Amino acid sequence: MEDQPDASLGTVQDAARKLGPGPAKVSAPPESRGVRRRRRPTGEPPPLPRHLESTGVGWLIAAVGLVILTLLVFTAGRYGRGVSFAVVDYWLLERLVPLRAPWLTTLMEGLAGLLGALLTVKLLAWSTIIVLVVFKRWRHLFVGLIAFQVVTLLAIGLAAAVRRPRPFGIPIEGSWTGWSMPSWPVVYLSAVLVTMLYTLVPRGRWRQTGKWVATAVVAVLATARMYLGVDTLSDVLVGAAIGVTIPLLAFRWFTPNEVFPVRYRRGRTAHLDVTGARGQGIRQALHDQLGLVVEEITPFGLAGSASSTPLRIKVAGDPGTTLFGKLYALSHLRADRWYKLGRELRYGRLEDEKAFNSVRRLVEREDYALGLMRRAGLPVPESYGTVELTPEREYLLVTEFLQGSREIGEVAIDDGLIDQCLSIIRRLWDADLAHRDIKPANLLVQDGNVRLIDVFLTEVHPTPWRQAIDLANMMLFLGLRTDAARVYHRARQFFTDEEIGEAFAAVRGPAMPSQLRHMLKERPSDLKAEFLDLLPTRPRPISIQRWSLKRIIVALLAVAVVALVVPMVVSWGTQTEMTNASLYTSDIGCGDHEALWLMAQAVPSATLVPCLQVAPPGWALNEVKAASGFASVVFDTDRPYRAAGVTVELRPSCDLADATEVSSELAGTRRYIRIDRGAGSVIRTDVFSGGCVSQRVVASDPSQELVKASQSAFGFVTRAALGQELAKRSDGRLRLDPDTR
Repeated sequence: MEDQPDASLGTVQDAARKLGPGPAKVSAPPESRGVRRRRRPTGEPPPLPRHLESTGVGWLIAAVGLVILTLLVFTAGRYGRGVSFAVVDYWLLERLVPLRAPWLTTLMEGLAGLLGALLTVKLLAWSTIIVLVVFKRWRHLFVGLIAFQVVTLLAIGLAAAVRRPRPFGIPIEGSWTGWSMPSWPVVYLSAVLVTMLYTLVPRGRWRQTGKWVATAVVAVLATARMYLGVDTLSDVLVGAAIGVTIPLLAFRWFTPNEVFPVRYRRGRTAHLDVTGARGQGIRQALHDQLGLVVEEITPFGLAGSASSTPLRIKVAGDPGTTLFGKLYALSHLRADRWYKLGRELRYGRLEDEKAFNSVRRLVEREDYALGLMRRAGLPVPESYGTVELTPEREYLLVTEFLQGSREIGEVAIDDGLIDQCLSIIRRLWDADLAHRDIKPANLLVQDGNVRLIDVFLTEVHPTPWRQAIDLANMMLFLGLRTDAARVYHRARQFFTDEEIGEAFAAVRGPAMPSQLRHMLKERPSDLKAEFLDLLPTRPRPISIQRWSLKRIIVALLAVAVVALVVPMVVSWGTQTEMTNASLYTSDIGCGDHEALWLMAQAVPSATLVPCLQVAPPGWALNEVKAASGFASVVFDTDRPYRAAGVTVELRPSCDLADATEVSSELAGTRRYIRIDRGAGSVIRTDVFSGGCVSQRVVASDPSQELVKASQSAFGFVTRAALGQELAKRSDGRLRLDPDTR
């Protein structure tokens, strides 16, 4: 077979010339009578405004107000206004104490332990993550993870700023960890329930019902913890406000239901609902911006569209007109970004242009591409302009509706249609354009003429590789409907053997549209191999892998993001109840009464509470923890004890096995020493009425200076002194321990 086109078929230029200049320009649709385009005045909302809904605004106001009030009132400790609010909080809890009964206390402890357990929150959270991964709701997943992290950081910051001990003056029955405000179990449960509602439950009756159920569950947990004396009313209110508001605002702002609906029925996520508020917004936008009165809007051709929502729009007039619309939203923009990013990371060659930075730029690009192709004589629909629904979020491209057209896969293919299809590729090459999505769904036949649609991915000044891919995809589809030899024979009118060989050397699965790939898989024989057998010389395959500095940088950034996100998820997954026991304090001195009050509440029977008298040079406070049943202080030391440390623990009882009693200079205490040279540690234990304090010193040589320094660094403050300080600050209105009379 010769390398040049057959002489009987003419030259490439002659063949392209035979098909004429393309379709005649279509006139603009008639405007409805008495309707003019209207300019939207400054300050008037767009047809489809972006909003948080009234409940979102309400939660935002409530949360901000509560956080500000909390900081203003409680940050200064137990002084002034803080004392007055604390008195009211504790007065309410005192009213619940007479209601306690053994069976009711057991019930409340069970409810608080079940609903407030970190294990329960983890099970709910991981279940949500698994469902989101299965249904590929990546945006909901990332927004939920970030929102939960923000909730945690805000709760930590508020707890560290407020430093509020547990309720004073009443018996505390339940278990607890860390500062009282905000209530950690209420924060976590509220956040995970809101996340589940906005990521798993479809909008409507089910979500509304879910909100009431979630409210009841959080209310039960809050009531149980207040009944047990663990939290006050303000603690649970602030915790619920933080846990609800952050995820609620995040999902309503970054995953609005209109753009990212939660649904389980089959269908592409790119297809948006055009009823309700969006449908009304489209009608208003077409009326104001194009002067059109819309009679009906219906989805059209959804099966062949994965990057927009195609619509058929019936417009009033004399006569009436049917137009075609493509609705683009923020979800389509971000899908395009992720698509191109993933392809660039995986192959490096498939995507040659930058991602769009806004929906407006995206829709303007397609409108511009239609104009370029019309001027180049390509048979594309006429564009009538774009309309704005929500600035930078939703736009509608309005074009000619190809009335009576059918997808090319549904009609018989003859030589005339083959020539028209191949001529389209030739004209694209001559105009220095690439369609980049040649497939049956984008080729329509109207009155015997092939029309090219969906020019969203059109590339200007494409690479030769990209142009070759368009040719190969077109020939493969035509070969599926006819046979390879026939298509190859007709293609030689427009392209040389070298150009055809280049096309099949470049094409492979990742470079084909998914519709075409599926059609080729259903064919029993290898169509690409049949085309290659027809060529005079088999071309050498062209690799789609292309490394560039940009690809390397993007890959490194992706790895860095994963390296940051994965440890965050893993650390939360391995988090325990004791994680929230940290007091996030920088001082544990004998005058730091907030932390000492909480430590005293941790072991209510202890008559002494440890405190730091003076920190030796080189010591650094690592962590202070307090929870029901224990309190601890951990210090790290500087050189020469870089691997050394000191841990002080307050507990109701201590292990005295293998310990030797020594003299104690503190009245009312007994001191024990245990040396473990194998572990390089010395444990000094002071036992007193109602509790004990163990001081563990880890050093390379327990007899060195670190042990001596630790013996003089820590002292004790009596429980009676702590109670007197609290009574003094509150003018006698608060007491540290319950009244036992």
